[in-house]
Amino acid sequence: MPSTQPHVQIRRIYEDPAPDDGTRVLVDRLWPRGMSKERARLDEWCKQIAPSTELRKWYDHDPARFEEFSRRYRAELADSERAAELDHLRDLAGHQMLTLLTATKDVEISEAAVLADLVGDGKRT
Repeated sequence: MPSTQPHVQIRRIYEDPAPDDGTRVLVDRLWPRGMSKERARLDEWCKQIAPSTELRKWYDHDPARFEEFSRRYRAELADSERAAELDHLRDLAGHQMLTLLTATKDVEISEAAVLADLVGDGKRT
């Protein structure tokens, strides 16, 4: 019986694509510096799901603010457009591996990490 558990992982977009990436989705609002569309090998760019500019600037990838950032970002994801994008990511993860990509240096404290937890219902592979 096939598993219905979503499969999701997070990676930096600057890493070379891997054979087991499955569907590759960029979740940043801004296009990564120095990255060509060819090299990125994206399946989708879901920039609408990214944190608001205000939240992103407030957070500034400060590890001490990650817990509060995560709480605020989850609240933003209740917005209807972002909620629809989150449902879309869950659907993608239900079919094959979903790789959420970000340009952030530390992916473990990024919006991609928050999304991976939500898509995988708290479980990441």
